[in-house]
Amino acid sequence: MAYEGGLSAPHHVVIEERKSLTVSGVEDVERFDESTIVLSTSKGTMVVTGENLHIEKLSLDGGDLKVEGDVDAVSYEDDGGSRGGFFSRLLR
Repeated sequence: MAYEGGLSAPHHVVIEERKSLTVSGVEDVERFDESTIVLSTSKGTMVVTGENLHIEKLSLDGGDLKVEGDVDAVSYEDDGGSRGGFFSRLLR
């Protein structure tokens, strides 16, 4: 998702009491289950881990994602140039 002038979409992450996660700048959800969500954002691949995770809202047109559940960690993968991140290599 790119804005006019080649700028990437704004990317924000909000965690509320480790029970709710809101992310903007989402381009795609690559994989998800109750313990892991892997998504592409305008700032790279994001991995959300926890328990009982479920996607409450997803709008790829607006780039918004809302997750409910017990959030343990949010991390970014190093995209490693054209090789892709760990999960992209694993899931090919």
